[in-house]
Amino acid sequence: VQLQASGGGLVQPGGSLNLSCAASGFTVDTYGIGWFRQAPGKQREGVSCIGGTMGFSMYANVVKGRFTISRDNAKNTVYLQMNNLKPEDSALYSCASSDIGCPYGIRETYFTSWGQGTLVTVSS
Repeated sequence: VQLQASGGGLVQPGGSLNLSCAASGFTVDTYGIGWFRQAPGKQREGVSCIGGTMGFSMYANVVKGRFTISRDNAKNTVYLQMNNLKPEDSALYSCASSDIGCPYGIRETYFTSWGQGTLVTVSS
């Protein structure tokens, strides 16, 4: 099981980025795939998750209405479209898989395989 996150970069406040999480060794529609972020000096937090055959999704309150998670089963990839980015969204973003789907609260305890992160910096 491998996950590879990409798509981070430097963007101005109000801008957008689309992160990708490419999976190998399993199919993304059979697991919950979560996005997490960790800013310097802060704890890692769950941002969004998608799981189930119907692609059920959930979001942390701080990103609702701005971030959209999706997946492309043919490409075995999960995406995180981030719009109206704020400086407080700056962090290392990582994706991870959970074999129980998307746990309540996107708690990282339930995610067992992690990819390396991609850095997002929101600054003018």
